[in-house]
Amino acid sequence: MGARWNNPVALGGQESLENGTVLEGRKIVVVMPAYNAARTLKKTYDEVPKDIVDEILLVDDGSHDETIELSKRLGIKTFIHERNFGYGRNQKTCYREALKTGADIVVMLHPDYQYSPKLITAMASLIAADEYDVVIASRILGVGAVKGGMPIYKYISNRFLTFFENLLLFYKLSEYHTGYRAFSKRVLESLPLMENSDDFVFDNEMLAQVIFWRYKIGEISCPTKYFPEASSINFTRSTKYGIGCLLTSLKFRLQRMRLGKFRIFSDSGRKLFEDSYYRMAEPEAVQQPKGY
Repeated sequence: MGARWNNPVALGGQESLENGTVLEGRKIVVVMPAYNAARTLKKTYDEVPKDIVDEILLVDDGSHDETIELSKRLGIKTFIHERNFGYGRNQKTCYREALKTGADIVVMLHPDYQYSPKLITAMASLIAADEYDVVIASRILGVGAVKGGMPIYKYISNRFLTFFENLLLFYKLSEYHTGYRAFSKRVLESLPLMENSDDFVFDNEMLAQVIFWRYKIGEISCPTKYFPEASSINFTRSTKYGIGCLLTSLKFRLQRMRLGKFRIFSDSGRKLFEDSYYRMAEPEAVQQPKGY
């Protein structure tokens, strides 16, 4: 019998499953790093498979729209950065707060509806079955990236960067640049994530760390959706990101060859820790129906 969602905000601002977890007894938490996501948040949230997800957390990184208000109305546990710290810092907060809930598997899903929430079950299942430690949803597997609207320059740079990263990391992934990922608790607790950038290159540094410490990565195919409301960085920032990816791969190779030492690949690097640059949003007040 499948699990059922209870009344959302009445449970303290977060919907929860009545019958507990259903994937090998693992607690599944979805985290959403958000910035000006009000136009797409509800659509994303509505498609999250609530029969297997235990909690949804959203971290707002200084949005100027109604993201926070909408998130609270949906009953999502919401955390607010004091200002815009960057995509990488947003993820650090996401993973820290997810671990504090007792999560066994954490799935990062962008609330811009660029990635299909319906794949959460497949991604979490591969980790719950102990087949992989990390699962990424690749836009490159299959033939749908460009058809789905990925700009040609992004597709070409994706293939170029992935080729050199596979070369330098001695690994083989179809892409390193998807923002749709699932992680086991063990991975998030062990990696020195606080040594990573607060910017977009955080994604790439994290995958390089996963490979450096020899965790197992699985991939599934993910349809691509590019549209005006979907978040995307401009050409200048994409160039900066690409250079950062190549530098990360070079650091990896130099550390492996013992020709350099870098904090992001150090066993003594800083892990996730408490900090005061964000706060939890107060849940929306619930008005119970008459006669309740």
